[in-house]
Parts: sequence; structure tokens; C-alpha cells
Amino acid sequence: MCRLSVNVDHVATLREARKAQQPDPVHAAVLAELGGADGITVHVRGDQRHISIRDLRILKDTVRTRLTLEMAPTAEMVALAVATAPFMVTLVPENPGEVSTEGGLDLVAVGRDIAPIAAPLFDEGIPVCAFIDPTIEQVQAAAQLNLHAVELCTTKYASSTDGETAGAQIEILSAAAALGVRKGLAVHAGHGLDYENVIAVSAIHEIGELSIGHSIVARAVLVGMQKAVCDMRDRIVLGSRGVRHPRG
Repeated sequence: MCRLSVNVDHVATLREARKAQQPDPVHAAVLAELGGADGITVHVRGDQRHISIRDLRILKDTVRTRLTLEMAPTAEMVALAVATAPFMVTLVPENPGEVSTEGGLDLVAVGRDIAPIAAPLFDEGIPVCAFIDPTIEQVQAAAQLNLHAVELCTTKYASSTDGETAGAQIEILSAAAALGVRKGLAVHAGHGLDYENVIAVSAIHEIGELSIGHSIVARAVLVGMQKAVCDMRDRIVLGSRGVRHPRG
């Protein structure tokens, strides 16, 4: 069964809406772990518009599972990663003004730029993952860069409006995941996953970890973070058992 890493960025988004001290993503991370999270993910953007460097440093000291730092492939962010030593770094593209990450990092186009960015992280023993679109070319590029893992972008699957399109996207994800495993990569997936569409993705055996944030935080506003995470874990279990149409 795949692991669940809970992204607590949007807890910080709520905090920053009022420029207040609450809710604290560090507190949310503790509750997420109590709810069964296998890891915590945060994205420190260049403008620190939600997760701050302060948050990252405290999370490094408090997270008891696996802390993943999502970051743009820049020298500034590499220095931050080396200084804080998270469990893993996931390289993601950043576009000015985007509401959320809009797609995968194009390793085919920028692979030569990624190699020197990843080198200091390799030297510090920090595993490096890349958030990529689920194509054969992108997976192959990740393997050629000797990355440790890939996170397959599930946006197209999550935004599917009919069963046929969703099924086709699951096939694409499955093929990319299978190739990743054959190439020696750990395979993760995420972006846009919720309590319903997560089931089919968690049924892909080659995917070892799901990164989910917005839908869990949205549910947590109503039922609490611990229960929201527990509910998502239950859905992942259903998917791993091949249950495609759960009730409730």
C-alpha cells in the first residue's frame, strides 16, 4: 500500500490571508501524523507566500515521519535545502502569479540545468525527486539524471470529466509508474487528488507515495486535521484492495 504525505501549504495560506499567527502549519503537521500521515510535504516558494523558512525550520525539528521540501530548482533554494536537510527534496517548476503548480518540470528541456542543481543535494545525502508529467520521455530523463524518485503529476486525471478520459489517464499514469520502477526510480504521484479520485491512483501498485494537500486541508476545516487524514488513509486502503466504488 502506498504511503500518504500530507501537504500542509494551505494551512499556511489560510494563516497568511489574515497575516495572523494561526492556523499554524506546524500544528497541522503534528495532527496529520497523529491521523496516520506517513510524511509531511511543504513547498517553500521564492516569495514565501504561504510556507515560510521559519515554518520549514520548525517542521524539520518536529516532524517524526518524513519531511519533503518542494522547491524550485534555484541556487537559493538548494542552499536552504542543504541548511535544513529534509528527508527529500522535490524539484517543481514555479511560474509567477500561478495559483498552484501548473504542471510538471520539463526535464527533457532543462535536464542540463538540473544536474548542477541536484549535485549539492546528492553530496549532502538528500534524495532528489522531480515533479513531472507522466510521460515516457520525462521518466527516462529523470533516470538519466540519476534522480532518486519522480512524482507523477495527476492533474489531467483529476480534472477528467468522464469515465473514459479518467480511465485513459490512469493507463498513462500506470505506464509511467511501471517504467519508473524498471529504471530504478521510486515513484510518487499527486496534484488534484481528492477523496474520490484517489482510489484508482492508489490501486497502481508501482506508486509508492501520494502527496495530497488541498482536499485534506479543505476537509480538515470541517472535521479536523486528524480525522481528515484518517479518512484519506481509508480511501487509499480501499484503492490498494481494488475497491473502485466505495460507499460513504
